[in-house]
Amino acid sequence: MQTPPQAAARKRKSRRRRPKKRSSNPSSVGASKVKEDEKETDEAEPRPSSANVKRRKLEAAPSNKSSPPSFLDKMRARLSGGHFRMINEKLYTCSGEEAFDYFKNDPELFNVYHTGYQEQMSHWPEQPVNIIIKWLRSHSSSLTVADFGCGDARIARNVKNKVFSIDLVSNIPSVIACEMSHTPLDSSSIDVAVFCLSLMGTNYPSYLKEANRVLKPCGWLLIAEVRSRLDPNNGGADPDKFSEAVDQLGFSLVSKDMTNKMFILFYFKKRERCSSVARIRWPDLKPCMYKRR
Repeated sequence: MQTPPQAAARKRKSRRRRPKKRSSNPSSVGASKVKEDEKETDEAEPRPSSANVKRRKLEAAPSNKSSPPSFLDKMRARLSGGHFRMINEKLYTCSGEEAFDYFKNDPELFNVYHTGYQEQMSHWPEQPVNIIIKWLRSHSSSLTVADFGCGDARIARNVKNKVFSIDLVSNIPSVIACEMSHTPLDSSSIDVAVFCLSLMGTNYPSYLKEANRVLKPCGWLLIAEVRSRLDPNNGGADPDKFSEAVDQLGFSLVSKDMTNKMFILFYFKKRERCSSVARIRWPDLKPCMYKRR
């Protein structure tokens, strides 16, 4: 039998051994739970690598790729193309003098035309101006050249020869602005006359007569023309009759290149003793009309 002091001592000892109760404070329980969840999340989901972080940043960044053309852009392109076709048709169906006055009244139309022209040329597998440049490079650089209807004066920029660049409008200081049947060049002063897709006016024979005037005896006449204009099976002129007319002007046909499906190249040489026929029957060259794309 335990004495009262012994019973009290055992009671105190039992109290010391009793496990502590969990706190009933909800905030304490929640915080503990959050810590456990965070620990589990850290163990389950590893940190993203630097490559993944970089990729996510790139995906989030705005794209630099150009967006497809809007409806407004397409309409502008159509209007620009339509404007080019209108100017192109006028140049093929009016005289050189009328074309000169046309651009003189509104020089900006010349830029519109040549922008459209360059766009059309970009679809050609080969451009005649490059063949002519190659031909000039294969001959002496001492030959003086007259580029009738020079456009952006590409020939002058790509050969060592002295080149007189001639066109209806001068956007480049070196280009002579004039109507091509009346140039300021001296008679018998040129070794090579070039017409690269530029026999456009209804009075195109007068351009060739001017070339005959400025060319030296035995000078070269190089003509590149759109093939459809010289296709008798498609409403165009007969290339042989065209060559015959140039021959009657005082030239001899040296060679003709019809290997390209887009254009024909003629290489004429002025006869030393020039004797032209008084009345030459020039064939009508078919106007070159570009189809709507």
